[in-house]
Amino acid sequence: MNARLRFLAAILLVFVGANLAVGAPANQLAQPSLVWEQLTPLPDRAGTVGAFAGVSGGVLIVAGGVSGETNRHDTIAVLPTPKGEWISGFKLPQPTAHGVSVTMSDGVVCIGGGDGQSHFKDVFRLRWQNGQIVRDALPDLPRPIAFPAGALLGQTIYIAGGIEAPEDDEATKYFWALDLSKPNPRWEELEPWPGPGRMRATAAVQRGAFFLVGGLERSSGGESRTALHDAYRFAPGFGWKRVADLPHAIFAAATPAPSLGPAHFLIVGGESSMARATESETLIPPATVLAYNTIADVWLPWSEAPQIHFAASMVQWNGNNVIPGGLSRAGVAASEVWSFKPTSTRANFGWLNYTTLALYLAVMLGIGVSFTNKNKTTDDFFRGGRSIAWWVAGLSIFATMLSSITFMAIPAQSYGVGWNLYLGNSYLILTPLVVAIYLPFYRKLNVTSAYEYLERRFNTATRMVASTLFILFQIGRVAIVLYLPALALSTVSNLDVSVCILAMGLLGVLYTVMGGIKAVVWTDAAQAIILMVGAIWALVTVIARVDGGIGAVISTASEHGKFFAFVPWRLDYTIGAGWIIIFGSIFTNLFPYTASQDVVQRYLVTKDQKTAARAIWANAFISPFAQALFFAIGTALFVFYRQHPERLDPTIPLDGIFPQFIVRELPAGIAGILVAGIFAAAQSTLSSSLNSVATAYVTDFYRRIKRNPSDGSCLKMARWVTALVGVFGTVVALVLAKSDIRSLWEIFLAVIGLFGGTVSGLFVLGIFTRRATGSGALVGAIVSALTVLAVRQFTNAHFFTYGIIGVLTCVTVGWLASLLRPDPMRDLTGLTVHSMPRSDVIVRH
Repeated sequence: MNARLRFLAAILLVFVGANLAVGAPANQLAQPSLVWEQLTPLPDRAGTVGAFAGVSGGVLIVAGGVSGETNRHDTIAVLPTPKGEWISGFKLPQPTAHGVSVTMSDGVVCIGGGDGQSHFKDVFRLRWQNGQIVRDALPDLPRPIAFPAGALLGQTIYIAGGIEAPEDDEATKYFWALDLSKPNPRWEELEPWPGPGRMRATAAVQRGAFFLVGGLERSSGGESRTALHDAYRFAPGFGWKRVADLPHAIFAAATPAPSLGPAHFLIVGGESSMARATESETLIPPATVLAYNTIADVWLPWSEAPQIHFAASMVQWNGNNVIPGGLSRAGVAASEVWSFKPTSTRANFGWLNYTTLALYLAVMLGIGVSFTNKNKTTDDFFRGGRSIAWWVAGLSIFATMLSSITFMAIPAQSYGVGWNLYLGNSYLILTPLVVAIYLPFYRKLNVTSAYEYLERRFNTATRMVASTLFILFQIGRVAIVLYLPALALSTVSNLDVSVCILAMGLLGVLYTVMGGIKAVVWTDAAQAIILMVGAIWALVTVIARVDGGIGAVISTASEHGKFFAFVPWRLDYTIGAGWIIIFGSIFTNLFPYTASQDVVQRYLVTKDQKTAARAIWANAFISPFAQALFFAIGTALFVFYRQHPERLDPTIPLDGIFPQFIVRELPAGIAGILVAGIFAAAQSTLSSSLNSVATAYVTDFYRRIKRNPSDGSCLKMARWVTALVGVFGTVVALVLAKSDIRSLWEIFLAVIGLFGGTVSGLFVLGIFTRRATGSGALVGAIVSALTVLAVRQFTNAHFFTYGIIGVLTCVTVGWLASLLRPDPMRDLTGLTVHSMPRSDVIVRH
């Protein structure tokens, strides 16, 4: 059976098996809830309301507050552990209640409040140091205030509303900010929200924005009040926007409201009144915890609270949310300290889905095994004997570039922000350049490694530097490509993260070692088809589940700016402005399509330059369609979860939004195909990385280290490198899953990844200039790398600018350095655009 028949049979087997395995739709899961626990009660059994509270040095600090109508406190109590004993004996300068407190890394910042006779503008920090409370003064508020709302966003404290003096008739609309990252911070008065003034509102922070929710509008000399149900979002640099109203009016909820997952926050406790009420009337506290989805702009009842508290601070401590004191019912102060944390439910993946996934893995392994005896030489293992069909090579390029991270990240980006990044589709712009300029060099110079060109054009050192950077990045990337999708799947289902990593990693290593580049490109092609068919199936399913169908998807998404409505077009290099995305993507994609071995290697596996060009063009036309498909999935998910907010688990990471829909909403068997698509995206990237690293190492290093090695020994070394790198990446992924070193590994990848523009710049410098020399190119590369690192470290430049800076710096500095220190004259025939051979002959140097 030839390769095409094996390929078609494999695809047919996966989809027939999936359809035979279709089971009941949608996992019916209980909504995630809150687990409540009581901690050691406050030392004052009379309870306290409106106290400052926060965490410093790992201990819980509760300061001030009031019990009864007028009994305000100046005491400070410290709880070292949740079930420990309170430590007392510390004092505030004066009795204070009903201010705002926020926890920062260096202590608890206490703001405003009053003593019943007057209100304060004092701001100070409380720190727990060597068993003592230390108080540091901070800049005073512009005016005295009590009953405000406040929260910390980054290093900036925001304060909204409140009343300036006890006798004031109306609540204020003050909105102040204190940026503590500045050397000499001062309070700034900002534009207020567009609604009425208020007191006892709730503040929250989520997704880089400050939220102001509900509160009391005080009027008629303070004798009457209106409970408010409006809510507002303030984004620094963009101002205020009214968001969805509360289901019912709420004031005096625990504040700052706790964040939940990547996009929600909770309103816990508080008092509620649907109409005007006088001070003498009893107000009924809401029994349900409300969750607000900041992306879908929708509220939903989320959980029940065992003991309703209001007029209390909310503190994050030891991974839980803590409410010390407050009012348990109107007029009665509480001494209880409640702690809660969210719980999440995971879908049962089920035997039908496992069967489909196992079938997919077996088919991929079978494709790899079928090519075991086809690799007699390194040319077979690295370039497939130059016998790969153009359409297979094109699908392989597409699958290599579309990793499992992209499979999940694009729907998450579209769901959370919109289609802004779709402007980064620069494939149709780059493809003519690649086909007309870069491809002829690689084909006519008869290279196996892309970096052979750099040695012929410049020197050995340039080749070694570029190849080393590529190898390091790919080795590190293997672990992340395996870890992140496994983590996402284990978060939303009962799939074990380690089992996912092992299944994707070891099977991918096995078929890559056995089948070489032929196994890689054919499995890539199969995986690309599985991935795309599964994605189309998912999109159709989401739209079918939306009330109103595709018309509702388009209208609702347009209404909420989920296409391109909020793309900024100003020339600002610090944000994802439209111009930055468009031009930045051209330079960013220059590296993978012109200088990265894993993609360039696909240019070398077809029989001639003409068929290679077809493969490149195939990818150029498939990629924009595929990206639009995944962006559309995210948009449809936004509308679906806006209509059905109860179906969304707020605790999952944003990148888990698509996997969650797959395992919770799709029928068993079909869900298995979509999970197989995630596995396919991971394995296509994995196998490409492994084979390209083996190619680069053997071609650029091993043949040089071991003089005149036989082709057989090179082939054996290529298999060993493939296996070792794959096993190493799998082990690192397992370590990432079991420990807390992910951030360190991502920093390593980020730093190495910054050099893509530098390597691209070397190829631009070599191909498009005649005066560039080897020494000048190295100087340009070093300066380029240091410049990009400095830009990342010391500026707020958007990441799309890194490629622009890297390429332009390398080319400019390299060219100037070459003029200052020219090398001896070299024969550059066939090595620059100025001397490209017109025929299809192979150029030898």
